[in-house]
Amino acid sequence: MRRRPGLSVRLKLTLSYAGFLVVAGALLLAVVWVSVLRYVPDTPKGLLGISPNRYLLEHTFASAAAVAMVFLLGFGLLGGWFLAGRMLAPLTQITEAARTAGSGSLSHRIRMKGRQDEFRELSDTFDTMLEQLESHVAEQQRFAANASHELRTPLAISQTLLDVARKAPTRDQGELIERLQTVNTRAIGLTEALLLLSRSDRGDFPRERVDLSLLAEEAAETLLPLAEQRGITLDVTGGAARTSGSADLLLRMVTNLVQNAIVHNVPAGGTVTVHTETRGDAGVLRVENTGRRLPPELVPTLTEPFQRGTERVRTDEHAGIGLGLAIVHSIVRAHAGTLDLAPRPAGGLLVTVRLPDPRS
Repeated sequence: MRRRPGLSVRLKLTLSYAGFLVVAGALLLAVVWVSVLRYVPDTPKGLLGISPNRYLLEHTFASAAAVAMVFLLGFGLLGGWFLAGRMLAPLTQITEAARTAGSGSLSHRIRMKGRQDEFRELSDTFDTMLEQLESHVAEQQRFAANASHELRTPLAISQTLLDVARKAPTRDQGELIERLQTVNTRAIGLTEALLLLSRSDRGDFPRERVDLSLLAEEAAETLLPLAEQRGITLDVTGGAARTSGSADLLLRMVTNLVQNAIVHNVPAGGTVTVHTETRGDAGVLRVENTGRRLPPELVPTLTEPFQRGTERVRTDEHAGIGLGLAIVHSIVRAHAGTLDLAPRPAGGLLVTVRLPDPRS
């Protein structure tokens, strides 16, 4: 937004310093003037015929006072300009850093030296903001690149299937249609997951009272056929765990965790345990499953978009899109909660979600 040009802050501070110095000098001279003239007689001979009278003293003091005031004004302007420059030098650094960041370069840091003061605190806060902004932009760019890659794959497969159908009209059309439907379903699922992730990141959803234990039972009932198909024992334990938020998003969070625990499990004879409880002023959801051992350094990456544990792509009918735990993390963050992932020594993963209950 364009504004009318005005005086710089340095010039304003300079005028303020000089004005304060001139006013202080004038007050001091006034006090001296009044104090001295009180004891000087207004007679032609002066005091005892030796000292000058008031008329001569007034003219002598007035010229000296005028010279002093001119000196104070010049000294105040020069000194004020210098001091204002020294005081505003850190602000100039911050302004240059902000201008650099505005041009698109977020890697620049001020790293102001010196002792802690208001400017140093502002500089450190600005550096922290740039660091978080750079990380967020890099994450968004990486997410966009991965999403483009994931969406391009089903579209490319669909194009290939259509080309095959066009070039070989005698081929079994039912098989092509079935494969095309599978690819299209996967693309739709990916698009819906991306929209859900975007919605949870924005946090623009109505809030209501939610009991995580009821959501756990609903998710378990929905996924029980999948667990039985894979030979997985699914148990829901615990009691009420109330929080405040979006019931739809929290149900998706629980469903994603339970489905992830079922799919990423041992081939047969595995277990998934879902436990809910109230701990302090928070509702706690804990999902624990058996499975292969996970390297500790791999666990922090599981909540990143398009990460699928130790495998990039699954080949079964429940092939994931790598957004399950990323959506969980986004929903938990939107509800001001915490998500903790811990590998089990015997294999598998223990996921703990803590969501605050503002009304507890």
